[in-house]
Amino acid sequence: MVTAGIARALALVNGRVYTADGRGTWAGAVGLLGERIAVVGTDEEVLRALPGAERLDLDGRTVLPGFIDAHNHFLATGESLGWVDVRYPGVGSVDDLVAAIAEAAQRTPEGEWIRAFGFDHAKYDRTPTRWDLDRAAPAHPVAVLHVSGHHVLVNSLALAVRGVDEDTPDPEGGRLVRDERGRITGLCLDAACQLVQPAAVDIGSHGPNFHIEAPLPELVAAVERAGRAYLAAGLTTVCDAQVTARELGAYREARRLGRLPVRTVCMPLSHQLEAYAAIGLAGPFGDDRLWIGPLKLYADGSLIGGTAAFFEPYGERGELTGSLYHAPERLHELIVRAHALGWRVGVHTQGDRAMELVLRAFAAAQRDHPREDPRFRIEHAGYPTPEQVRRMAELGVVTVNQPSYLVDSGDEFLLRLGERAHRLQPLREELEAGVRVVLSSDSDVASYRPLDTIAAAVSRRTLAGRPIGADQALSVEEAIRAHTAEAAFAIGAEDRLGSIEPGKLADLVVLDGDPFTEPPERIADIPIWTTILGGEPVFTAEA
Repeated sequence: MVTAGIARALALVNGRVYTADGRGTWAGAVGLLGERIAVVGTDEEVLRALPGAERLDLDGRTVLPGFIDAHNHFLATGESLGWVDVRYPGVGSVDDLVAAIAEAAQRTPEGEWIRAFGFDHAKYDRTPTRWDLDRAAPAHPVAVLHVSGHHVLVNSLALAVRGVDEDTPDPEGGRLVRDERGRITGLCLDAACQLVQPAAVDIGSHGPNFHIEAPLPELVAAVERAGRAYLAAGLTTVCDAQVTARELGAYREARRLGRLPVRTVCMPLSHQLEAYAAIGLAGPFGDDRLWIGPLKLYADGSLIGGTAAFFEPYGERGELTGSLYHAPERLHELIVRAHALGWRVGVHTQGDRAMELVLRAFAAAQRDHPREDPRFRIEHAGYPTPEQVRRMAELGVVTVNQPSYLVDSGDEFLLRLGERAHRLQPLREELEAGVRVVLSSDSDVASYRPLDTIAAAVSRRTLAGRPIGADQALSVEEAIRAHTAEAAFAIGAEDRLGSIEPGKLADLVVLDGDPFTEPPERIADIPIWTTILGGEPVFTAEA
């Protein structure tokens, strides 16, 4: 028992501790005092430094720094965990989708919204329409979010409730898909999502609007739901990559109530840039539990959803040309303005055309407003050319990647992009060029489990088992560092998170297995034994 007022001392002994300190350091034990790491070394060294410490016998298990997800949609993940799950392979066809929505309609009061998440029509034999959803739920407005998070499929009642009809024009940065007769099909792309859902905030063309109206208690419950799941997966810090007043309010309230389970970094969405400028605030700002980090902007659409902006069209018939959320000159202006105001900037960028616009803006921003450490981020960094990778290195760009895309949608990428698919997320090339590479999940687009992400980066195989850019695979050590130490750098917390070193915050994960010795296909199956946050065990497998 710890005496009141005295910091808890905890010694993790008889294990294998990978420190991720950049020197490939291993140890047998680690000692924690209060919320900080006190000592790293042998069992004897740790017990000598903390003679009265409570002991946790690891029995040979592997200790890593607590995983950091540098690009995650925290609140959205918590919400989707409570929605109808229509992800593949559970739902693999239009008929499956109709059946899932029909089942939900039977247990939902008439007139209430039915919300579902994760449909992936690239895996269906055709694209579903509002008329399919009408068959499933004619008396309910229905909104089914695409797995990319960028698009939404709605039924006819949802369109009527929102006042959208055949005369409604496409918004800037988005499109209402129409059939050959000019009728709206119910599929709404990118910024058009805002037209068909009751949005809590108006974000214009600054991104896909999944910020739907909901009572604050429901949002706090979603935060807690996702946070508990994250701890069970070994995550101790997440960075929400699209934060509006809605998300920030939910995180603040969850923090006040003691219901914010993980350290949370907020990336404000760019529609708020001038509001922040009016009060003189630019990230980083906050404390070690909840803080404002970089500003988030969008360049192009979704690679999974077929709206990423490439110079050369893609698709089975070359039908996909991509789209931009802002006119090129407006995107340039936003990036330079944010940088000049003191923000670190992260830009959603998938195709090489979008990449070119972003890199030019980064270069102009740093030229006109030089800073010692601008720490530009490119979110996703789907398809940089070799020349663009070189410029990334020159600009000190950090790429925040999601290799789980290559598993979940890799077969479609190979079909749509052909040989270009093997250059998606060229992580090995980026490392060799001197680019800092970060791994993340983009949950709820992909699995939030870091071991799934690490396995994807190491194996680079699709769901069908086909290699996709196998020469770009990372080693296990590189992948772990990319999800810990490099991720800490991406969120500006490398001074206190991301590695197991004395003085840093005591965020650790204990694995009941060793990813360094397991074959790549088994890394994702290693159980999480214990997660420690600030020196306190917050998840144990036994519990």
